[in-house]
Amino acid sequence: MNKQLWLGVVGVVVGCFALPAAQAQFGDKPSKLSLVKVQDDLYVIHNDAVPGNTTALITNQGVILVDDKFEIDHDNIIAMLKTVTTQPVKYVINTHFHGDHSGGNAKMQAGGTLAVASAQARERMVAGKMSGLPDITIAPRGALYLGGKTAEIYWLGRSHTDGDVVVLFPQNRTIAMGDMYTNGEGTPQLIDYAGGGSAKEWTATVENALKLDFDTVVPGHGNVVKKADLVKFRDSTKHLTELITQEVKANKSKADVEATMRKEFGWQDFHVQMALDGLIKEMH
Repeated sequence: MNKQLWLGVVGVVVGCFALPAAQAQFGDKPSKLSLVKVQDDLYVIHNDAVPGNTTALITNQGVILVDDKFEIDHDNIIAMLKTVTTQPVKYVINTHFHGDHSGGNAKMQAGGTLAVASAQARERMVAGKMSGLPDITIAPRGALYLGGKTAEIYWLGRSHTDGDVVVLFPQNRTIAMGDMYTNGEGTPQLIDYAGGGSAKEWTATVENALKLDFDTVVPGHGNVVKKADLVKFRDSTKHLTELITQEVKANKSKADVEATMRKEFGWQDFHVQMALDGLIKEMH
């Protein structure tokens, strides 16, 4: 597993459970951010460390963001945006409930921004007593129209959690995937079973995303890629499901399944601790 994927997944762990020890290690100081220009009006606020990517659609009536990292990253995100626009952030769309993608909501809302997420993600945030609850929910589809531009929001099924959405910018032929897809070695990251995630349904959910019309993909973590990379990722999710289903049907031991996940899919200790039991149970 490469460093970028490893760090991205650790960010998911932090966002998922907000453990004190994890928060002491991640999200306790602002990340070093860089601005990646995708098109003249579309940018990714990126970093190689924990928090997920933030995508920004710039219009003459305001900005639409996808994800807003941890709360502590808010000021740097706003400062980065000010280098390319004087417009305020009108909306932030959370691709899912984890704190490295929704942690900045409360500060955004204090500045007049409306937060948008799936109904499932909001329910998870309420249950977790998280701040910055979404103002608007979509189920299963919604859209924002601002300054003559569009952000289409789709809930397509379970994957990383049960509330992941993707955001399509049709005029830009670009899709923001959240942690439904993290750019790394082509392996599903953390299957958050506590958050309603599903390895078995992940493939079909990504296939639904591939039916949309786009060329460029902004992953939840990692560098911007092309649609062909998402196709490869879809294939890896299918391979995982087929392989582990075979092992479960063959009555392989938990240790055997763990060894397979480590060898074939680069799982680390935290994957095993958080998702192995759920994976085996689901494949039954």
